[in-house]
Amino acid sequence: MKFKDYKYQRPDIEKYQKQMEELLSKIGDDIDLESEIQVIEEYFKINDELDSMSTLVSIRNSLDTKDEFYQEEQDFFDENGPKLQMYNNQFSKKLIQSKNRKALEEKFGQLIFKQAELQEKTFSEEIIPDLQKENRLSTKYSKLLASAEIEFEGKIYNLTQMGPFLQSLDRETRHQAQLKTSEFFEQNEKELDDIYDEMVKTRHKIAKTLGYDNFVQLGYDRLGRTDYTAKDVKTYRDQIYHEVVPVVKELVERKAKRIGIESPKSYDLALSFKTGNPTPKGDLKWQVNIAKNMYEEMSQETGEFFNFMLDHELLELDSKPGKAGGGYCTYIPNYKSPFIFANFNGTSHDVNVLTHEAGHAFQIYSSRDLLPSYRWPTMEAAEIHSMSMEFLAWPWIDQFFKEDTDKYKFYHLDSSLSFLPYGVTVDEFQHEVYNNPNMTPDERKSTWRKIEKKYLPFKDYDDDTFMEKGTYWFKQGHIFSVPFYYIDYTLAQVLAFQFFVLSQENHDLALEKYIKLCRLGGSKSFVELVESTGLNNPFKKGTIKEVIEPINEYLNKVNDQEL
Repeated sequence: MKFKDYKYQRPDIEKYQKQMEELLSKIGDDIDLESEIQVIEEYFKINDELDSMSTLVSIRNSLDTKDEFYQEEQDFFDENGPKLQMYNNQFSKKLIQSKNRKALEEKFGQLIFKQAELQEKTFSEEIIPDLQKENRLSTKYSKLLASAEIEFEGKIYNLTQMGPFLQSLDRETRHQAQLKTSEFFEQNEKELDDIYDEMVKTRHKIAKTLGYDNFVQLGYDRLGRTDYTAKDVKTYRDQIYHEVVPVVKELVERKAKRIGIESPKSYDLALSFKTGNPTPKGDLKWQVNIAKNMYEEMSQETGEFFNFMLDHELLELDSKPGKAGGGYCTYIPNYKSPFIFANFNGTSHDVNVLTHEAGHAFQIYSSRDLLPSYRWPTMEAAEIHSMSMEFLAWPWIDQFFKEDTDKYKFYHLDSSLSFLPYGVTVDEFQHEVYNNPNMTPDERKSTWRKIEKKYLPFKDYDDDTFMEKGTYWFKQGHIFSVPFYYIDYTLAQVLAFQFFVLSQENHDLALEKYIKLCRLGGSKSFVELVESTGLNNPFKKGTIKEVIEPINEYLNKVNDQEL
C-alpha cells in the first residue's frame, strides 16, 4: 500500500472516550496481573489508532496548507487532542497506583512509570481550554509562515525557496535576499508578536494552574526529561560559550578570507566558498537513487529500511507553493510507517536533510515493535540518530557531491560546529522569556539581541535594521511550537561528533554501535542511552573540550583557501 492510499477517517471521539473509560475502569485494585497487562496493551492499541489518524492529518495538512479538508481536520485535532490527553493522564495515574506495579515494571520497564509520573504532573482537566488555545496559536504561526509569497528578481518564492539566494556568489543578491526575507517578517511583526505573547502568557498560566513556579520546569517535564535539569543545561551552555564560541569565531574569520570579504555581514555567513557552496550534482530523483544505493551498501538493516520507505512512497521531498516549511520525520503506528517530509531547494541542505531525517526514520523503523512509549526516545536522544547518520553517510558522500566532496566535508563539519552557539542562543533566550513571562515584545527582542551578541559576536546585520533590533528568532519555529526543544539538537550534535570520530577510526564499529542505539528506541532515558552506547555525557564538565578537539584538528588540517 502506498502512502496516498493510507486511509484517514475522522475518529468518533465519543466512541473512543467510552472505550477508554471502559478500559480505565478495569485497571484497579481487583484486577489480576495477566488481565491488567491485557487491558494496558488494549489501551496502547486504541492510542495507536488515534495517533495514526492525527498523524495522517498533520502530514497531509503540512503537504498542502491550502487544502480546506485537512485544515478542518487539523482544527478538529487541535480542539479534541487535549480532551483525549485527559485519558492518558488518568491512565498514567492508574499505572502509578497499580497494586501490580512491581510486576508491571518487570514486564514493561521502569521508564514508562517515570514518564507516567511526569504525565500526571503536566496535565489536569482544568488546563484543557488553554492547551486548545496553545494548539491553535501554533497552527496559526505555521500557517502564517507558509503563506509567505516573496517577490524577488521577478518571481514569487516561499521562505524555503529564498534559501539558495542567501548562498549566492553575488554579494548584492545575498544582501537583497536577506532584506526581502526580513521584509516579510517586518510586515507580519505585530501578528508574530501577538501570537508569541499569547503563547507565553498561556503557557505561564498553564504552569501556574499545575502548581509550577513558571513554565521552565513544566517545559522540561513535558519533554520527558527525567535525568537532567535547567541547571545542568546552563553548565552545558557555559561549556559551549568558553570552548566553542572562540573556535567558531576563528572559523568565521577563515571564511571571510576564503570569500575575500574583510568585514563579513549577516548575509555573508551562509556563503562558505568563493567558488560557491557545495551542491549535489543531480536533481531530487537522482539524489534519492544515490541514497538507495548508499543504504543498501551500508548494511542489510539500512537497505531493508530505505526500500520500505520507497516502496510505500513515504518520502515527500520537493518544495512547492502552499507546502509548510522545514523538514521532519514522523510515524504512523497503524501502518508501521515512518514518514519523511522535506523541502529540497538545490543546496547541500538537501543531502543533509535526507540523511538527517533518514536517521530519525531508521531509528523508529528499528524500534517500531517496542511499546508505544518506547518507540521514540526523548527529543534530545532522537536527534543523536539523525545527526550521526549525516556523518555515517560520509563514505558515500562523494556520489552526491562529486568534485565538491572535500568542500562538502569541510563545510559539513564547519557548519555543524558553528551551529552549537546558535543552538544555545535559542535555548538561553527561552529560559529568559519563561523566567520573565511579563516581558513586552520589545523587551524580548532586546533580550534576543543581547544573547545573540554573546554567543554570535561576529553577527553584523549591516543595514537590516529589522533584524538588528532582535527579531531573527521569528524564523525559528521551535520557539513557537515546541518550547525548550532546540537545545536537543546541540546535545545530539556533540554525541554525533563522537560517532564521527569513531567512524573515522572504525566505520563498522561506529555503525554497529549506532544500530544498537537505534534498536533501544526510547526504552532508556537520555543519559542512560548515552552511557549504554559508551558515549561521553555532554553535561559533564570537560566533555565539550574533549569532543571538539579532534573536530578542530580535522578542520585545521584542511587548506580551506584552496576549496
